[in-house]
Amino acid sequence: MAGTPSKWRRVRPIQTAEFTLLGDAIWLDFVNTARGRIPSPPDLLPDDAALLRWAGAQRLHLNGERPCLMDTLELRQRLTTLAEALHAGLQPPAGSIAAINRHLAREQGCHQLLRTGGEWQLRFAPLRQAPILQAIAQSAAATLANPLLFVRRCAGQGCSLFFTDDSPNQSRRWCSASVCGREVRVERRRGLLR
Repeated sequence: MAGTPSKWRRVRPIQTAEFTLLGDAIWLDFVNTARGRIPSPPDLLPDDAALLRWAGAQRLHLNGERPCLMDTLELRQRLTTLAEALHAGLQPPAGSIAAINRHLAREQGCHQLLRTGGEWQLRFAPLRQAPILQAIAQSAAATLANPLLFVRRCAGQGCSLFFTDDSPNQSRRWCSASVCGREVRVERRRGLLR
């Protein structure tokens, strides 16, 4: 598997009318479909059609496999538990790892030896682009495999979105500096926060 986190990350957040895509990691955008910036956010994946719209917004492919909504929601719950554990500095739950490995095991391909930057590396070369749930599992695995990438929950008031923090001193606090970070800065200027 090509496990470089940059493969699963976008440079800028993408705002769609329906979904908040932070662009940090596909799996966290997936987890965030049940979270939000308000106290009781709606579930953004209530049916198969919503899942397909989310996958389209993420530019993920079906590749002939239409995921079952029940399997999708079970994976989301396992990954939510994983995100909460990582945010708290705890070890990844065994059930979350098992769910990721179950989806990774479905990938067809082979290992290839490649020379990159003067060094030999063993990489997994898939035979086809991963379907939706496999792509989500690959994104979670890439995050776990990167010791310099931390999962955080937004510090914005009322916001429960998760994001990855790869800043040099792990000091990122908000899912979006232009939304949640801006609110805190405005309140601080008004003297409401210290």
